[in-house]
Amino acid sequence: MPVVFRHKGIRIFFFSNEGVPREPIHVHAQRGECLAKVWVQPTLQLADSFGFTSAELRDILDVIEQNVELIEEAWNEHFS
Repeated sequence: MPVVFRHKGIRIFFFSNEGVPREPIHVHAQRGECLAKVWVQPTLQLADSFGFTSAELRDILDVIEQNVELIEEAWNEHFS
């Protein structure tokens, strides 16, 4: 499970096996038992979350939006 980056103790990553057919570009955010899934494409959108506060989710969405190019590059490099 490739880690793209870390932010405030939150690991932003994707799984090496993202379904067949592969789901659109997205990442997971995890800190301890807290977990969220964020679609990067076709539009940045929270897919699901458990345990994070709404303020933490806003911060996670902001940092993912700031790093979309890095995420897309890591995804494409891993799956090509």
